[in-house]
Amino acid sequence: MKGGVDETRPFFFGNAMKRYGISLMLVIMASVIGEWVHRRFEPTNLVMLYLAVVVIAATFLGRGPSIFASILSVLAFDVLFVPPRFSFTVYDTQYLMTFAGLLIVGLIISELTSRTREHAIQALQREAGALALYRLSRDLSNTLDFASVQHVIENHVAEVFQGRSVLFIREAETFHLVQGTIEITVDDNEGAVANWVVEHNQKAGWGTQVLSAARMMYLPLSSGQKTLGVLGVRFDDKEHPPTRQNIQSLETLANQSGLAIERVMLAEETRKMELLREKENLHTALLNSISHDLRTPLVAITGALSHLVGDQHLLENQAYKELIETAHEEASRLNRIVTNWLDMTRVEAGALKVSRQSCDVRDVIGVVLGQLDETLVNRPVHVKMPDGLPDVEMDFSLMMKVLINIVDNAVKYSSPDAPIEIEARIVGDQLEITVTDRGVGIPEEDLTRIFDKFYRVTRPINVAGTGLGLPICKGIIEAHHGTITAENRPGGGTILRMTLPKKDTMRHASDGN
Repeated sequence: MKGGVDETRPFFFGNAMKRYGISLMLVIMASVIGEWVHRRFEPTNLVMLYLAVVVIAATFLGRGPSIFASILSVLAFDVLFVPPRFSFTVYDTQYLMTFAGLLIVGLIISELTSRTREHAIQALQREAGALALYRLSRDLSNTLDFASVQHVIENHVAEVFQGRSVLFIREAETFHLVQGTIEITVDDNEGAVANWVVEHNQKAGWGTQVLSAARMMYLPLSSGQKTLGVLGVRFDDKEHPPTRQNIQSLETLANQSGLAIERVMLAEETRKMELLREKENLHTALLNSISHDLRTPLVAITGALSHLVGDQHLLENQAYKELIETAHEEASRLNRIVTNWLDMTRVEAGALKVSRQSCDVRDVIGVVLGQLDETLVNRPVHVKMPDGLPDVEMDFSLMMKVLINIVDNAVKYSSPDAPIEIEARIVGDQLEITVTDRGVGIPEEDLTRIFDKFYRVTRPINVAGTGLGLPICKGIIEAHHGTITAENRPGGGTILRMTLPKKDTMRHASDGN
């Protein structure tokens, strides 16, 4: 389908002079064979031999060489085999009818055979075009972005049209140039042709009747009456303009590409709408969480302080003490909620700064248990750590937050007398810390979702929380280049497993960053 090439060229021989030379050789070969045959048969029988030459020439060499073979056959038959031999003189006038019949039949055979061959070539070309169009449609249907569309078009243009291509894609009110793997320089003049195509929604440039001085042919990529982009094609063969069939195939390519670009644009708009919808849902969840999680401790604090201020002289010492403790607990709870919100904001914004220092895991766990002393009253806590546990580079305060959140969850979701186990050990190149409880456990389908923001497992018991603790832990652990997972404990309960790189591995990872 390359532009400028004869669409009806023969199957086997492309050079014109070579084809005519072969036609001459076929007539000579038929004459040599005829010299041997005419000794046993009448000369008129040799006509069939020359007709066979015409058929062969028409089938494999084309219309011109077959007509040439027809004329040569008449001349050769007259000169070589019609008495008197080796002369154009004919004694028997009946041979004139033989000459005319040979020439007419030869020309008819030549024409019919050539047409059959041309139809066969055209059928093959249509089949190749249909196959190429199918491959184009299949590949474009799998594209997800503009770069993929450009890649498919570039391969199609190179394979079918022996050329290179560029794309201009609409972005807002302007058109953006999308280069392929082989960059093509598009100067101001070429850009002006592309702009004309956008304005008039018609093809222009080289090989067309409009602005034909351009180096490339430009076709609009349209959807309805809206131009989504422009396809520029530069043919490697600059000597011959593209044929009508080439232009029709390019227009089909442009139509298919326009549909693919429209689909990509619609998918992008859909994705933005989904992101907007998720953002709105997030805002709704945020407002609901704030209205509930902040209101509860504020109401408790306000109620306790109101009693202390208004009914102070009526309160007994025990009631007075209980109100003070309630206000203190709710204020601490409010402080944790606000702290979690701030930490989650830092994690999402990528502003979480990890100050790594060589730390003893025993010290981290010891400080955490000290801060949770009131929470862990009368609850057995088993800590298991091997001797000689090496120091690990970590942010001491952030790892405290992680362990406090995880241990606090273990306390909330297990009975008051159920033990909590904390274990630290070295596994390969990782420090592994596990916190195990004997609580209600987590449904299998929720084991991965519990690290999503605001996600809380539906439970028959009502436990206060914002759904931010574990997402914050996940952000902190990942900032340390570690992992955190949840799994159910055999026999009931939950295991939270954290891994951190050892000191030498962490330093190597940091240097690599």
